Amino acid sequence: MFHHLTRRRFLAATPVAGVALQTGTRAFAAPASEKPALLGGPKAKQGAFDSWPKFDLTEERALLDVLRSGRWFRSDGQVVKRFEQSFAELTGAGQVLATCNGTSALMISVNVLGVEPGDEVIVPPYTFVATVNTVLRSYALPVFVDTDPETFQMDHTKLEAAITPATRAIMPVHLGGNVCDLDAIGAIASRHKVPVIEDACQAILAEWKGRKAGTYGSAGCFSFQASKNLNSGEGGAILFNDEDLRERAYAFHNNGTGLKTAGASFGYSSSGANFRLTEFQGALLLAQMTRLKAQAKTRTENGRYLTSLLREIPGIAPAREYAGTTNNAYHLYMLRYDPESFAGLPRDKFLKALAAEGVPASSGYSPLNTQQFLTTAIESRSYKRLFSAARLKQWHEQNHCPRNDKLCSQAVWFTQNMLLGSRSDMEQIAEAIRKIQTHAPDLLKA
Repeated sequence: MFHHLTRRRFLAATPVAGVALQTGTRAFAAPASEKPALLGGPKAKQGAFDSWPKFDLTEERALLDVLRSGRWFRSDGQVVKRFEQSFAELTGAGQVLATCNGTSALMISVNVLGVEPGDEVIVPPYTFVATVNTVLRSYALPVFVDTDPETFQMDHTKLEAAITPATRAIMPVHLGGNVCDLDAIGAIASRHKVPVIEDACQAILAEWKGRKAGTYGSAGCFSFQASKNLNSGEGGAILFNDEDLRERAYAFHNNGTGLKTAGASFGYSSSGANFRLTEFQGALLLAQMTRLKAQAKTRTENGRYLTSLLREIPGIAPAREYAGTTNNAYHLYMLRYDPESFAGLPRDKFLKALAAEGVPASSGYSPLNTQQFLTTAIESRSYKRLFSAARLKQWHEQNHCPRNDKLCSQAVWFTQNMLLGSRSDMEQIAEAIRKIQTHAPDLLKA
């Protein structure tokens, strides 16, 4: 059980028909005496949550301007360059490179920081698959560090033990817009002289000690995929504080032609690929940025308010933030669910009951480190050529993340658009959970 049942929590969880529950200065009706929607009662959430993406004539005009200019390619136009400048100002980064998506941002960073076949890269097991795919595409070995379940982030206390002489990079992920302990990770990385690649794809405007996530490592990677808080359908960016690193990254993302060699007659400074952002995507991003800060403020306020409500419910544990986190970007609102506080109601039934109340939720990621595609890659001919049989055997023996396994069985996610509404929306989420808890024995039988 995540909470002790204090008198305050007991009163908040107890069905009292027609009485308003008071918590500090907030008051909201308690629907716990009503049947859950899954059992024929009224929904706790009235109306739909805010849709995503948000757009208006600002985006339409921006796209038409690019269309009519006839300059749709970043080398011919100025829009992507303007976006890079704006994103640098927004984040406080020295250098920005726009890319075609977040995965390519990670792939470019891995390449320019010198990760090669036979190297090792430290990653968390609780992340989107792209984090690990970029390591596998470099024919490096992904070494998993278990999760801190209270924060959903890489457990920095287990990081140092995972470093070997072959470790070429550490890739922490600021999962859901929350932030890893960058002080602890940075100190360990510095001690071992290993670069940090921040996977900040879900953490646009997140902050650690007043400084934007993505600016602490050698590279900070972002995604502007359709679900993200800054959205161009697909898109990405890398933050650098090293001009030479940015030049090498530009060359790699431009088929080997860097800014300094641009204009040469098919001259190339390196090998590379095509990971360029189009002018259309740049225009969308500039338009979306006009409302980004206001949306971020709303998410932060609603996320904090929702946490204050959910902390009062036994068996619900919102993701904790490390002390250095000065802004959680809330790409996801993440919590842990304890069935013991809900009469043993399994998580899948809890999610089904929430959906019936008008509150959509997800169970989140499954354990990435145990998926078959990873085993197939590690047992391939390429990996057997690159790594000794002893090292691969050791990798299999050590590839256990028990705390992450447990987290994957407990996690519940709400998406960022659900935090763009009113405080009443947050209260209705809490009310839905209280209803389910009060009537959990009946839901268990249904």
